[in-house]
This record gives sequence, structure tokens and C-alpha cells, in this order.
Amino acid sequence: MAHQGTAGYTAGPSAQAEGWQEIVTDLSADRKAFRNVPWGKAMMWLFLLSDTFVFGCFLTSYMSVRMSNTVAWPNPSEVFALTIGGAHIPLILIAIMTFVLISSSGTMAMAVNFAYRRDRARTAALMLATAALGATFVGMQAFEWTKLISEGVRPWANPFGAAQFGSTFFMITGFHGLHVSAGVIYLSVVALKVARGDYERKGNYQIVEIAGLYWHFVDLVWVFIFAFFYLW
Repeated sequence: MAHQGTAGYTAGPSAQAEGWQEIVTDLSADRKAFRNVPWGKAMMWLFLLSDTFVFGCFLTSYMSVRMSNTVAWPNPSEVFALTIGGAHIPLILIAIMTFVLISSSGTMAMAVNFAYRRDRARTAALMLATAALGATFVGMQAFEWTKLISEGVRPWANPFGAAQFGSTFFMITGFHGLHVSAGVIYLSVVALKVARGDYERKGNYQIVEIAGLYWHFVDLVWVFIFAFFYLW
């Protein structure tokens, strides 16, 4: 009986040891699966995923308000038109803004490419060019806001039609403009650190790619805003 009791007693710790070994093995397998994903890139993806939900909620709310509204929605071709040289040109400013922002995606992609080639000068120059294009976009958006406000558009009122137009427009484009402004600062800081050689000493240019992920997301969101606000 004593032998059986002893055997039964020694079997417990052995089974527990095997259980802990299985847990360690599982954790090791997880580390191998994710060891090639940098922590900074993973956190940026999580941030962009959460931001996608926010913009998705905004645009869904906009569509719900617009489709359920009984008052006529403003015609984008009239609201966002500019008079240049006596000609009334619809959506000309929006077209230029879109071109500028899409072009900035191209310069950002080239910056990432040169970063992995360890070409410090071109990486910094292209990132600063991207930031300059982003600042140009924000400047044109400020002009657009100023024009609409001078024409009487407010978050609570709109002389062109449905009153909800002003609130949804200023909220969504303003939130996107805030993202672009933050991106301009972010890219400028990273570009200056690249030019200074901070990442060269560390031997790691992944921060440029992470900044690129953020900027491409901002550009992609604008495509949806452009389609919903200016083309619909």
C-alpha cells in the first residue's frame, strides 16, 4: 500500500511537469510564428485597424443621414465648384487635392524603397517631399472650409440644402485633415532623424515603413471620403 501511495504521489508532479512543458512548447511556437513581425509594425496595424472602425462608423452614419433625409442634399458639383477666369469649374479643387494626396503615396513608397537600400539622403528627401504634399493638401482643405463658411455653411445650417450636410462634412473631413496634419509632423520628424543618421547607427530603417503604413492608410481613407462626399 505504501509503495502504491508513493507511486501515486510521484505521478502527480510528473504529470504537472509534462503539462508545463506543453505550455512552454506552445509559447515557443507562438514566438517563432510572430518573431518576424516587429513590435512597432504590429502596434501600427492595431492602431490602423481601430481607426478603420472609427472612419467606418462616420461614413456609415453619413450614408444613413443622407439616405433618410427628406430635404434635398446639396449638389457637390455646385457646392465645391470654383470660378476661375470667369468659368465655373466643378470639383476642380477637390480633383487637385486628390491628385496631391495620391502623389504623396508614390513618394512615400519610394522613400520606403530607398530606406531599405540604406540610401539615407534620398529617403529623407522623399519623406520631406511627402510631408510637403500633405501640408499642401491641408492648406487646400483649409481654403475649401473657408470658402464654404463664407457662403454660410455651418454644422447646424446649410444654404444649399439639408442642414446635416455641414455637420457631417466638417466632422469627417476635419477628422481626416487632423490625421493628415499629424502625419505631416510624424513624417517630418522621422525624415530629420533619417538625415541625421539615427537609424543608420541602429542599422534599422523599419520606422520608415511603419510611417509609410500610416500615410497609405490616410490616403486610402481619402479615396472613400472623395467617393461618398464629392461623387455621390
